[in-house]
Amino acid sequence: MNNEWMLGVIDATTYIEPLQPLALHRSVAAVPFAGRYRLIDFVLSSMVNSGIESVAIFPKYQYRSLMDHLNSGKNWDLNRKRDGLFFFPSPDLSISTHHVGAFAHFEQHIDYFLRSRQKYAVICNSHTVCNIDYEAVLERHIANECDITEIRYQGRSLEMYVLETSLLLDLIANYKQTGYCSIVDVVRDYRHSYKICTYEHNGYAAVIDSVESYFRHSMELLNRDIWRQLFLPERPIYTKVKDEPPTKYTEKAVVKNSFVANGCIVEGHVENSIIFRSVKIGKGAVIKNSIIMQKSQIGEQCYLDSVIVDKDAKIENGVSLRGTDRHPFVIRKGTVQGELMNQ
Repeated sequence: MNNEWMLGVIDATTYIEPLQPLALHRSVAAVPFAGRYRLIDFVLSSMVNSGIESVAIFPKYQYRSLMDHLNSGKNWDLNRKRDGLFFFPSPDLSISTHHVGAFAHFEQHIDYFLRSRQKYAVICNSHTVCNIDYEAVLERHIANECDITEIRYQGRSLEMYVLETSLLLDLIANYKQTGYCSIVDVVRDYRHSYKICTYEHNGYAAVIDSVESYFRHSMELLNRDIWRQLFLPERPIYTKVKDEPPTKYTEKAVVKNSFVANGCIVEGHVENSIIFRSVKIGKGAVIKNSIIMQKSQIGEQCYLDSVIVDKDAKIENGVSLRGTDRHPFVIRKGTVQGELMNQ
C-alpha cells in the first residue's frame, strides 16, 4: 500500500498529573526513556517506518525541549520539501480536554488538514511506548470498510485511531453541534451510525501515565524478551543523534544487567539500571534498580536503589537514597542532592 495516502497526527497536548515530577520542565512527549530516547520517538518512528511522510504534532505545555529534540525532523527523515514534520502549538491554553484528538485543537490549525492530500489519517497520543505497523492497521481498516479503527493492546485502547481525513474534517467542523469534543468521544458513543472497528496490537506496548508506570516499564526493558519485542531490526526506533565517545569503564567498575548509553564514565557498581548519555558515576558508588538520566553526576560512595535521577542532577559524595518499585525516589532535573539530605 502506498502510504502517501496516510497522514500522521500526534496529540502532544496531554497533561498527566501523576507524571508531573518528570514533566515539570518538559512536555510528556519529551520525557526521556530507555537510555537514549524520548517518549515521542516510539510513535513517531512507527509512523515513519509505516511509510508516513507527513506528521503533524500538536503540543501545548512546556514544549521547548520537544522542539529542540525533534528540530527539523532530519533524524526521522522528515525534513522534506514536500510534507515532512509540522508543529502546531495551541494558541488557546484554556481549552480543557482529557482525551486524545481534541477537535478544538485541530480546528485552530484546520488549514493543515484542508491542504493535506492524504486520504487517511492516524491520530495517536505521544506517551505510548510501542512499535506498531500502521500500514497493517490501515489495510484492515479499508478491508473491513470501517469508519474509525481503534488500536488496542490486550483489550485496552492505546488511544490510536485510523479514519478517513474527510471524516476527521466533518467531525472537526461539527463538534460544537454533535457534542463530540474528541475522537475518543466518538468511539465511546454507540448511538451514532459510524462503524467502529478494533485492531489488536500483538507486540509490546506500554502506556506511560505515572511515575510508577514509567519506572515499571523502564525496568521491563531489561528483560531481553521484552526488549526484543520493542526494538525490531526491521523497524528501528529513531532519535536525536548525538556524537559522543564510547563509555569509559575504570578498572574497578562493575556493570550487571543494565543499559549504559555512550559518553558515560563509570567507576562504581551498576546493576539492573538504565544509565543515559554522559552520566558520571563515582568511585565506590552503588546504583541498583535505578534510572540515571543524561548528564547527571553520582558522587563517590553513594548508594541508590529504586531511584530516578532526572537530567543534569547531581548527587554529592556519600548520599544514600532508597525508593521502592511502586514509589521510586525521584530527583528532579537540575537539582543537587547533598549530604544534608541524609540526616
